[in-house]
Amino acid sequence: MVIVSAMKKLWTTFERDAVRLVDELVQRGAFDAVKDLAEVYPLKVFPDAVGLAEEGRENVLPYGNMAFNAFGPRNDLFHQAMTNAQPVVSWIMSRCQRAALAPEGLGAQIYAAADTGEIAEDEASLLVRSFLTAGLDTTVVGLGNALFCFTQHPDQWQRLRQEPALARAAFDEVLRYESPVQTFFRTTTCPVEVAGVQLGEGDKVLLFLAAANRDARRWEHPDRFDITRRATGHLAFGVGIHGCVGMAVARLEAEIVLSLLARKVETIELSGEPERRLNNTLRGLARLPIRVRPA
Repeated sequence: MVIVSAMKKLWTTFERDAVRLVDELVQRGAFDAVKDLAEVYPLKVFPDAVGLAEEGRENVLPYGNMAFNAFGPRNDLFHQAMTNAQPVVSWIMSRCQRAALAPEGLGAQIYAAADTGEIAEDEASLLVRSFLTAGLDTTVVGLGNALFCFTQHPDQWQRLRQEPALARAAFDEVLRYESPVQTFFRTTTCPVEVAGVQLGEGDKVLLFLAAANRDARRWEHPDRFDITRRATGHLAFGVGIHGCVGMAVARLEAEIVLSLLARKVETIELSGEPERRLNNTLRGLARLPIRVRPA
């Protein structure tokens, strides 16, 4: 569709911003891979691509945190995420309107699809909002998880350094091995039998995506992190009509960042204790202090 074809046009601007950021961090030598890279880069290039105005972008990450905590129980994580919900949601809703979007961005292209009848007019704003939900938090978590994996598996980092073109495959292995989205709910539309269990219409089904990505019936040596593995077919992005609308952007961002780092960084190692980010749906890090040695 529109978004898939548009990805090809984003490489130049995404790479330009990545080179600037990676060069700065490599020169620094030690930094927080989450706060200084995994958050900063997507929060710059993704809203730019969608066509969001710069003012108010600090609302995007809290919005994603709210959305993914809302997929879980009404616990403390949910209530904490919703503490300042009203201004965040109001900003997001206003930014998803046609008039608020830059004319050349992905958001405007979604509205253009409504103009040609590909989608209904009232679906355009919802799709832009879904794009924001799907395309940012999961990328932040995925990039952080990737760098964490490489600190734990230095042999795989050296393998990527030998062949930076493996960056895309490496990110898919990260998504399989350390899945950002751990679980997701679906609702049955009719009575159905699954693995000998009878489900009725309207039943809630909790899908353990991360468990499927370590299923020994599907993956050889599932607990081994191997960037040369053919990891296509993992469920980190969902599948079919439920596939993540932001997956193309996430893969593009990760491929650019990881391939650049592979060319510029000889070693990556922890310089402090990583801190987990608690969320009802996502598994990632809030803090990942690392030290890099330039190549």
